Amino acid sequence: MSFYINVILPLPLEKQFTYEVSPQEADFLKAGMRVAVPFGKTKIYTGIVASVHENAPERYEAKPIEQILDESPVVTAHQLKFWNWLSGYYMCAEGEVLKAALPSGFLLESETLVQLSPDQEIDESVLTDEEYLIYEALQKQSSLKIQEIMQLLDKKTVLPVINKLVSKNLVVVNQELFEQYKPKLIRYVKLDQKFDSEEEMQRLLDDLSNAPKQRDIILTWFQLQSKSKKPLELKVLSKVSGASSATIKALIDKKIFSEYFLKTDRVKFDIEESNKLLTLNEWQEAAFKEVDINLDSGEVCLLHGVTSSGKTEIYIKLIEAVIAKGEQVLYLLPEIALTSQLVQRLQTYFGEQVLVYHSKYSVNERMEIYNHVLQSNEKAKVILGARSSIFLPFQNLGLIVVDEEHESTFKQYDPAPRYNARDAAVVLANFQQAKILLGSATPSLESYYNSTHNKYTKVSLDRRFGDVLMPEIEIVDIKEKYRKKQMTGHFSDRLLEEIKITLKEGEQVILFQNRRGFSPILECTTCGHSPQCPNCDVSLTFHNNSKQLRCHYCGYHIAMQKKCMACDSPDLTTKGFGTEQIETELKALLPEAKIGRMDLDTTRGKHGHQKIITAFEQETIDILVGTQMLTKGLDFRNVRLVGILNADNLLNFPDFRAHERSFQLMLQVAGRAGRTLKRGKVLIQTYNPYHKIVQQVSVNDYEGMYKEQLEERYNYKYPPYYKLIKLTLKSRDYSKTNDAADWVARALQNVFRENVLGPEFPPVARIRNEYYKNILIKIPPQQSLRKTKGYINKILTSFRSIGGWRSVRLIINVDPY
Repeated sequence: MSFYINVILPLPLEKQFTYEVSPQEADFLKAGMRVAVPFGKTKIYTGIVASVHENAPERYEAKPIEQILDESPVVTAHQLKFWNWLSGYYMCAEGEVLKAALPSGFLLESETLVQLSPDQEIDESVLTDEEYLIYEALQKQSSLKIQEIMQLLDKKTVLPVINKLVSKNLVVVNQELFEQYKPKLIRYVKLDQKFDSEEEMQRLLDDLSNAPKQRDIILTWFQLQSKSKKPLELKVLSKVSGASSATIKALIDKKIFSEYFLKTDRVKFDIEESNKLLTLNEWQEAAFKEVDINLDSGEVCLLHGVTSSGKTEIYIKLIEAVIAKGEQVLYLLPEIALTSQLVQRLQTYFGEQVLVYHSKYSVNERMEIYNHVLQSNEKAKVILGARSSIFLPFQNLGLIVVDEEHESTFKQYDPAPRYNARDAAVVLANFQQAKILLGSATPSLESYYNSTHNKYTKVSLDRRFGDVLMPEIEIVDIKEKYRKKQMTGHFSDRLLEEIKITLKEGEQVILFQNRRGFSPILECTTCGHSPQCPNCDVSLTFHNNSKQLRCHYCGYHIAMQKKCMACDSPDLTTKGFGTEQIETELKALLPEAKIGRMDLDTTRGKHGHQKIITAFEQETIDILVGTQMLTKGLDFRNVRLVGILNADNLLNFPDFRAHERSFQLMLQVAGRAGRTLKRGKVLIQTYNPYHKIVQQVSVNDYEGMYKEQLEERYNYKYPPYYKLIKLTLKSRDYSKTNDAADWVARALQNVFRENVLGPEFPPVARIRNEYYKNILIKIPPQQSLRKTKGYINKILTSFRSIGGWRSVRLIINVDPY
């Protein structure tokens, strides 16, 4: 009898592939194990076993597998079920979910290796120039990868050349699997056993009387061992004794010391010992009890607590109860920037039971954390992570906390799966029978709508911790200020005055401008020309620090121009402003103040966020200028003033969520002010002080904003009433993109009629020399989502079968907001 396995491959394929296995392999294999399988003519991929069965594939002959890579499953049954739901709901392949879910170190890579045939004599005169180049290179090194041969010959089609060499029996071609994960090993040293007796030890010290450095190392080793019985690292011994590692190696060569290696974790935190007991105030206590009751009833609970009301303390109390039962907790955050502050707070209570997981960690670090969660170690009781942490292999998940649930960074835009971590977490909690709590000071309209329509339960916390008053919000009309000449650069006289008062009192300031760089447009005052990116339909942004004009879409950059590129005029001016320009202006206006900047340019490194946040917490920075990274739940104790420099560029954005997002951003950044004893102050600079959203922010009127936006969404058929699916077509050929988009739109309109919008070009219609066109499908509440997606898939299958549009890529984005 033949046995088969279905395998999920890390490729955008619609179906799972079937491979043949022997009866012994079928007995051993379980769903969730990794196998190396051949795919295509030369490639070998790592796949995940989805099922073991006896049904042969109908349309092709099943190939045998190459090898089994695991002793036990690395993917749990819950994960496979969750992946299946994600691929169905977000209309992508399971292979794309697999690629996003597993750290790339688990997905072994196949590399074709070319080596010289052993004992092969060749007449070099029969070789072509290209063949001779490869032959010569292989004499100098044992093997070459295909990519290396491509570089050597400076061409892409190298397989014919290699095939000729194979036919001449000159080279052999091997497929090799390269394991990417390497455990981190620490080098330790210990004194050889023969020196345990006192006489041997004395003899050794006498022998080394002519080698004082080596003698000192041995004495230092004794000294360190007397203080601690732990294994001694070679690096520590070298540092304390002041000896070089070469001197220690000489002792190892003489067999006086023996060296050995131990595996260690890459991700470690300095944990301060603390027996801190958490006490909630009466409002927090009441909210905690209400949340606990709602979660016990199995409902999704939304905690709507104003900024600085102490939501984190409620989360910690809930986590304590879950850990006490021996269950795991997932704490989801929207931004890596938040993790550093929260790690310290959580580790104060839970010590080494907290692990952090996000994309700034290396592959090896992510694999170690993945394994800790899979094995349900004590170290992995609380997982603090960005959106990708929903893919971890939880064995016993008891609670999911989604902090700042309104944040748009929970949505993955590229590559597929284009999931929303908040919505996916609700489904994950349901699959794992876990509790789920969503928390925010400014909940998303969808979550708030669900809480008022009995889908979720809602708990409100409307008092700040310590009864601190909400910040006083003042609106500054900069149109009027410009008219009266009361502006200095981009600062009104009111804002400058408040900054000076705050600094005089030894307190800190946050300034918010949601655009990085120095200036978004460089313009010639003579002819009006501004430099554009050659690859994208955007103007180049001026960065003063690097003296460059840079495209924020594709990374293209040129040196700052001294004169106009069109008319050679030297009269150039900048329009608009970003964080870099604010920082430059502040240094001129307040030379004594210490100014920091927090945006994508200053936080590129692994610990970039942490350095700036720590410096601000330790008050080595007086004024912090930043983009929306600053708005996300950071807790600074000494900030009294927050300035929003231009509210209008948030409001005038072409998106149906622009007003909701503007309200959330402004209220969140305002919430960074006055979080301890003294009431904070917020100044909002705007050209339109009577805008409804600005007025609602000034009085913290979430309910007013919610009702108004909900009415607009109802009138214009947007979420939460209608579901959205966005199709994006892109290619390098303008007319092909247009024709393909028209064809898809017509096919969709035949069924969905007026609920299909487009096709239309987005605000930035060309990125990296590819033209984009969007089609938006609105799905009414009574329409079946499953049948709608089924019909869309049929149209897309027909579309992909048209040869002329093979070069047009089609991207599906479900819930594209």
